[in-house]
Amino acid sequence: MKHLRLLFTALIVFCFFFSKNLIAQEDDRGYIVQVGQEAPDFTVTTTDGKVFKLSEQRGKVVMLQFTASWCSICRKEMPHIEKEIWLPLKDKDFVLLGLDRDEPIDVVIDFAKKMKITYPLAPDPGADVFALYALKEAGVTRNVIIDRNGRIVFLTRLYEEKEFNAMKDEISRLIKYK
Repeated sequence: MKHLRLLFTALIVFCFFFSKNLIAQEDDRGYIVQVGQEAPDFTVTTTDGKVFKLSEQRGKVVMLQFTASWCSICRKEMPHIEKEIWLPLKDKDFVLLGLDRDEPIDVVIDFAKKMKITYPLAPDPGADVFALYALKEAGVTRNVIIDRNGRIVFLTRLYEEKEFNAMKDEISRLIKYK
């Protein structure tokens, strides 16, 4: 009986530390979604008045870019997204949507003009779409890549050239694979 109690206590301690470590890894970058999971569906209206519903994009590769005009790292990343991803792929089976966190539409429109980006942006009032993917208190500058079946295949946080290039490689692989 004493051995069983000791084994049971050891098992509880192991599970506590192991699960705590897993949670810390998942939350390191503030995401509440994981690679392999179906992307949470949402509907937004872009700055040009078009309704975008994620689930209607099935069959295409989708990139969600979470951004905000006040975010300096977003401003650093956006020209790379425009030049290296959007312009070369916009006529492929590829969809890119920038989701501007909690700013009014006039600010979002002005932001796109200042950044000289041509890919679609949509306001995310209250950061409601953001909260489907990441902890609400987590920062922006994050990208979610979704495959043709609606599954998350790549997550980024901040702008780091090596990770950005790995994301571009994954997008290219998905575009080629039908």
